[in-house]
Amino acid sequence: MSKSKETPSVSGYFQKSGLPYDRFGYGPKPLVVFQGLMFENKPGVFAGMSKSMYGFLMEEYTIYIVLRKPNLPHGYTLKEMADDYAQMIRDEFSGPVDVIGLSTGGSILLYFLADYAHLVRKAIIHSSAHALSKEAKALQLRVAEMAKADRYSKAYSLLLGFMQPKKGLMRFLIAPFLWIGSLMIVMFDRPKDPSDLVVTVLAEDKHAFRDDLHRITTPVLVIAGSQDPFYSEELFKQTAEGIPHGRLILYPKMGHPAQGKSFQRDVFSFLSEA
Repeated sequence: MSKSKETPSVSGYFQKSGLPYDRFGYGPKPLVVFQGLMFENKPGVFAGMSKSMYGFLMEEYTIYIVLRKPNLPHGYTLKEMADDYAQMIRDEFSGPVDVIGLSTGGSILLYFLADYAHLVRKAIIHSSAHALSKEAKALQLRVAEMAKADRYSKAYSLLLGFMQPKKGLMRFLIAPFLWIGSLMIVMFDRPKDPSDLVVTVLAEDKHAFRDDLHRITTPVLVIAGSQDPFYSEELFKQTAEGIPHGRLILYPKMGHPAQGKSFQRDVFSFLSEA
């Protein structure tokens, strides 16, 4: 794994499926990332953050950070979102691809892997599991309610605050920056419609895939931090153990999402295996 030169990100919508994407990298192989929970399903939002997280793969892959389609209908399920990803991959790529599911994207990826193994070479469940923790479900529902009430700065603050350390001096030092950061996000990119967020949160509230993990035949790496507030060590372990060709890497004291040098090394190693 060598250092990559800088390449610009390209944002847009796939013509046939209508799914929003951010693309970067110049490698010969495609890598599709099922993006995590966002306030709107549109390209370009936090594209820089995605590039920072997965940019270490740019020499080997052309990376597509893909969201769900905009204007999701009421009652849309994670299974239906997985079907949309499958159709996009069929339309856009000539053969099996490597895939990563980040957080909520990882929830969707489990449904995808169970039904569309022929579209995948290898898969990574990145800071996600077969179910959310009870605390995370309650938090996401509250965030959705704040967004519906047009209280976006409060919604962002709740979500970002939940991801921070729950104890110690650092929690108090971070708090003012979370408040300022939430205001800046809303100021520069205020969501216009909360419906995609609300539909996705309600769909993930019903996410319970443990009994179906055995249906996944793809080689899968579950990779996460042991202090992830959205899940628990036990949920990560159950997910990896329930997948026939699953393996688990947990980083002590790391939160959500897993990232850093060890994460980069382990992801690269898994994807590079024959």
